[in-house]
Formats: sequence, C-alpha cells, structure tokens
Amino acid sequence: MKSICNVLQGLKPVLLMITVQVAFTAVNVFYKLAINDGMSVTVATAYRLAFGSAFTVPLALISERKNRPKMTWRVLLMAFLCGLFGGSLFQNLFYGALALTSATFVSAIYNLIPAITFILAISCGLEKLKLREAAGKAKVLGTLIGIGGAMLLTFYKGLEIDIWPFHINLLHSHHHQHQNGHNLILGVLCAIASCFSYAFWLIIQAKMSKEYPSHYSSTALMSTAGAIQATLYGFCVERDWSQWRLGWNIRLLTVAYSGIVGSGLVFIIIAWCIQMRGPLFASVFNPLMLVLVAVAASLMLNENLYLGSVLGAVLIVCGLYMVLWGKSKEMKKKTQLVPSETIKEADEAIEVVVMSTTNPIDNDKVDYNDHNQISITKNVNKDLDDLPKNGEEHDIHNEELRETNK
Repeated sequence: MKSICNVLQGLKPVLLMITVQVAFTAVNVFYKLAINDGMSVTVATAYRLAFGSAFTVPLALISERKNRPKMTWRVLLMAFLCGLFGGSLFQNLFYGALALTSATFVSAIYNLIPAITFILAISCGLEKLKLREAAGKAKVLGTLIGIGGAMLLTFYKGLEIDIWPFHINLLHSHHHQHQNGHNLILGVLCAIASCFSYAFWLIIQAKMSKEYPSHYSSTALMSTAGAIQATLYGFCVERDWSQWRLGWNIRLLTVAYSGIVGSGLVFIIIAWCIQMRGPLFASVFNPLMLVLVAVAASLMLNENLYLGSVLGAVLIVCGLYMVLWGKSKEMKKKTQLVPSETIKEADEAIEVVVMSTTNPIDNDKVDYNDHNQISITKNVNKDLDDLPKNGEEHDIHNEELRETNK
C-alpha cells in the first residue's frame, strides 16, 4: 500500500499537468462556442481578465499578507507590461485568430512560442547561439523546423482526414463564419502576433520574478492591469452595449470558466509543478493541448482535419522538443559547473586559512566561536607560561641544597 502511495505521489505532477492541458482545451472550445454565439472577442477578453483578477487578488492578499515584497514604480511598470503582452493584447490577438480560423490551427501556432522566445532572447542578449555545441545546434534547428511546420500548416491542406464515425456539431450553422482568403490571412497574422506578444511577456515576467518574487501577488497585479487595459479597449472598440450583457448562457459560462479556471487555478497548478519539477517539465506538456483540441474540434465543432494540418503540427511539436532538449542540455551543463566552482572556492579558502596560521597569533584579536576552544587555548597558554617558572624554582632549590652540604 505504501509503494502504491509513493507511485501516485510521483505521478501527481504528471496528472496535474495533463489536467492543465484539458482545462486549456476546454477554454478554447468554450471561446469558439461563445464567439459563434455572437460574443465579441474584446468583450470576452475583458470579462475573462476581470474574473481572473477577482479570483487572484483575494488569494494574494490572504496567502502573501506577511511576506509580500516592497512595491516600487518599476514593479508596477513591469506589471503593466505583463498585463499588456501576456493578458489583454495576447488574448485579443489569440482569440481573434480563433474566431477567424480554427481551434486546431491556433493551438498548433501556439507551440511556436518557445522558438519565437528563443529568437527574441538572442536579439535582447539573454541567449547565445553557441553553434559549436550540440545544444546550440538543436535550438537553432528546432526553431527552423517549427517555423517550417507553421508555414506548412498555413499554406497546405492536402487530403481530408475523417476518422470519426459520428460528429457532434455544437456550432449553429447560421452563426458559423466561413473561412475565406482574407479571413484566413488576417487570422494567421493575428496568431503569429499573439505568439510574439506572449514571448515578450515571458521575457518581462522573468525579470519581474527576480525583483518581485511573489507569484500570487504578481499574477494578481498582471490580471488587474490586463483587465483595466482590456476593459478600456473594449469600451473604445465595442459600442454595442448589448454585447456587455451576460445572461445565463454560454457567454457567462465561457468568461467565468476561462477567468477562474484558465487564468486562476491553472496558473497556481503550473507554479506548483514548476517548483517541483522545473519549467522544462511544464513546457513538455504544451503539445498535448494541440492533440486534445484537434480531437475535440473534430468531434464537437465540425472542424475538418487535413493532411497538411497533421504534418505541420508534427513538425511544430518536433521543433519544440528539439528546442527544449537543447535548453535542458545547457541547464545540465550549468548545474555541473556549479559544484566544481564551489570546490575551487573552498580550496582557496582553506589555503588562505593555512597560510594565515603561520603568523604569530594574537590571543586578544582572535575571535573563537567555540567555548571549549577558548578554555583549551587558555590552559595551553597557562601551562606554557608556567614551565619556565617551575624550571627556575627547581634550579634555585638545587642551588640551596649544594650550599647547605658544603
């Protein structure tokens, strides 16, 4: 029984990350249904971030009320940028692409984010190519393969793949948007722009985590900033006030679920998994969402699978894992260098201590931390001081005996 519990405890991060991908798949399906119902993308994004902020702010106030770092203007600026690139701008572009294309397409393009982040990190000086090493070659080659897969996914359809004996079409035919050439090009541009926006957020978030290492509070700040930005943008773009009304329908379910679960609970689970297994472990599960979305969209959203979509998705996933493999090799190399440097510093410290003991010791200036060491040192010094005195007294006593005998 104990061994079974240990196995389940070891599988806990894996099961949680699979749950995260299932939750993200449900978010994409709900968004597609809400958009098909006529809901504006800008309004859905504003409500989602508002629900996420309402969930994360009390959580941050309760869990980090005693150990919250000091708030500065620099932290607020980074929170504003995180809310922009990782919240309002990213979600408007991503779900705008979802409205113009398909759920399978945007899920496949989403896997380009590591490759685009690698390109931006090189441009900003945060990463180095290192083409002479296997890790550097793997990251560059994985980036190129991922970009090639995205181009194949975009411009090539091929044969239609129909593997299901039945279909459940949840989309209403009178609201369904047919994909023409203009919508497809605009959707592709929105999808790629959303990847760049998310990559910018990853870079800014990495800097913010160093200056403000409180996950719940930083997430609450990001959600609040994104909600304010998305709401202001929504009021400027969407003048139809009927779009802002939420009834007991798919629109309320979409924004509530995506805000509380997709932007709240999921980030907490991801943070726990990253703390337990590292960021690469969490990144490995991203392509699972592509498979789940493709299956769900084919079964429930009446989306057709094509040979080009499958081949492009496979290339994107292969490129992703090549980039992750190269990054993991670099991280292992860094962790192997740390112990050797620590040993070298320790050897130098020992050498300095040994050299310093050759000098005369001033007992008044030496700071002993151990009380026993102090007593032993005092006793030794006392014995050394008493030795000459006892010798002198012995010589004087012998001299007196000789004189008496004479």
